[in-house]
Amino acid sequence: MAEATRILDGIEIPAPGIWEVDTAHSRLGAVARHLVVTKVRGSFGVFGGTIVVGERPEDSTVEVRVDTTSINTGSPDRDQHLRSPDFLDVERFPEMTFRSTKVERAGETGLRVSGDLTIRDVSRPITLDAEFDGLTGDPWGGRRVAFTATTEIDREDWGMTWNVALETGGMLVSKKIQIEIDVQATWKAEAATEAA
Repeated sequence: MAEATRILDGIEIPAPGIWEVDTAHSRLGAVARHLVVTKVRGSFGVFGGTIVVGERPEDSTVEVRVDTTSINTGSPDRDQHLRSPDFLDVERFPEMTFRSTKVERAGETGLRVSGDLTIRDVSRPITLDAEFDGLTGDPWGGRRVAFTATTEIDREDWGMTWNVALETGGMLVSKKIQIEIDVQATWKAEAATEAA
């Protein structure tokens, strides 16, 4: 098996190949404002994905699948509402996906990952501000890579327009949602060689 790491500009980075998201050590979260002033945090408990690292970082791709029924904000009533047609409509759309279309370097360890986010069968372009957090070995002889990423989306762009106006001004739930991602991925395979 080839080495799972290499050096680029003096930094140890993942080798070209397939890295699989370790969901037990990753988190896909979202933050919304409630009553204008407080933050409500939630996360999805069931998801999976792959990072295909290219020869150059810019040649890499990311694909993630998320089980929308697995939303958890710590409140069963709120979670049921988020699963309803007012928001994720999980009966009709049990999965949301992200597929990258472009990866750009942004500084020494930063990346801008653009791609299509599909929720409720609506696909919209987003850009994640990502950070390469490093590589490490694990006790079982494997190699692991870590990334963090954030972005902000307007939920109404995906048809999630439910809200309640407040007498004091503003809305019950913010339109803007902060996406927070922490990913640990494990080395699975070398990059496939192109057929001659």
